[in-house]
Amino acid sequence: MQPLAIVVAIAENDVIGRAGGLPWDHPEDRAHFFEVTRGHAVIMGRRTFEETGKPLADRRNIVVSRSLEATPGIEIAPSLDAAIALARETDDEPFVIGGVRLFEEAMSKVTHMWLTEIPGSPEGDTRWRFDRSRFTEIARREGANGLVFLELRLADPGP
Repeated sequence: MQPLAIVVAIAENDVIGRAGGLPWDHPEDRAHFFEVTRGHAVIMGRRTFEETGKPLADRRNIVVSRSLEATPGIEIAPSLDAAIALARETDDEPFVIGGVRLFEEAMSKVTHMWLTEIPGSPEGDTRWRFDRSRFTEIARREGANGLVFLELRLADPGP
């Protein structure tokens, strides 16, 4: 199985978003996201791209969309599989960074996860839960304000 990673922050109540953004402001989590994904291809859905409003610096930005037109700094792919193929032209382990639909579609292909556990149960309109039992924790770091940064690998990636 070729490497594919997800990077996501999830609150205790499975919230990952609110009104097109994050329902928390943790500079340490933003710095972690930047450090983990810098230099890699990042794959995101159209709404996730529109939330950021611009390409993410120091990364190859690939947006899965059938309606967006290419703009400077982003490449468009019609499907997750097409985006992964495009990303792998230059990156051995691309990252899926959202949204929920892409996370769910990618789970059958994911070998690696970078997960930030956000303490508390903020209000949100976007939730995501995945089967953690499929993954083995390989690294853990406690952050400020109760943040926990986890690196997970698929327990049995198969061929």
